[in-house]
Amino acid sequence: MQTTVSKDGTTIAYDRRGCSLSAGGPALVLVDGALCSRAQGPMPELAELLADRFTVYNYDRRGRGDSGDAGEYAVEREIEDLAAMIEVAGGSAYVYGTSSGAALALQAANAGLPIEKLIAFEPPFVVDDTRKPMPATFIADLEARKPADAVKYFMTKGVGLPGPLVTMMRLMPAWKQMTAVAHTLPYDARFVAHNGVGRPLDTTQWAAVDVPVLMVFGGKSPAWMKNSVSSVADAVPGAELHEVPGQTHMMAAKAIAPVITDFSTRPR
Repeated sequence: MQTTVSKDGTTIAYDRRGCSLSAGGPALVLVDGALCSRAQGPMPELAELLADRFTVYNYDRRGRGDSGDAGEYAVEREIEDLAAMIEVAGGSAYVYGTSSGAALALQAANAGLPIEKLIAFEPPFVVDDTRKPMPATFIADLEARKPADAVKYFMTKGVGLPGPLVTMMRLMPAWKQMTAVAHTLPYDARFVAHNGVGRPLDTTQWAAVDVPVLMVFGGKSPAWMKNSVSSVADAVPGAELHEVPGQTHMMAAKAIAPVITDFSTRPR
């Protein structure tokens, strides 16, 4: 584990992997989604798969794992955290973000961070009525709940999983790890709410993105999520749209790794 310090003084923990470190392999920063950290979720396996082509930086978003937090949260602080990671990576980097991490990475690109190319997998914006809307009080409801109840509420009202399935998830080893970062769920919800919920995207808000962007979705993901990705691809100047057949929002590392490699190494 290594650490860096974000603009507001918050410590950000990260791992660096890659057999190409001494040769200066291209830097790639991974940005997690909700309930994940550099030790929990898809990124550890993905980092290993990509380490033969990139210098991979896998970090704990603030409030998770070994990273610190601030007393008051703001979306802008997480953009600064990503900026700190890109600085650690050499001043510019390729970026892969998944779910709310994709939303974070898109906003970072829009803010002008030195991103070489961005691969964004299924930012969970709700752009139409193809899914049941989340409660208007969703963020406040998450903040008011104890960790286990917040995870269950997020899984049922946010992700849309059946209640009995979420109850069974409490028996899984990962449940304890998820409840440990449950206090960051409102952070992720703010990235989604920042773009509006249940209405079309404001295309003008992405006009400042001037880096190559690949918007990715799973072939078996629900319609509302595919619509979200397609809408972002239409809104971001020059963005490409890519389907990974047979995959859902729980994207397999071995399925997304070649997509990241191909897009990142393709000549601009």
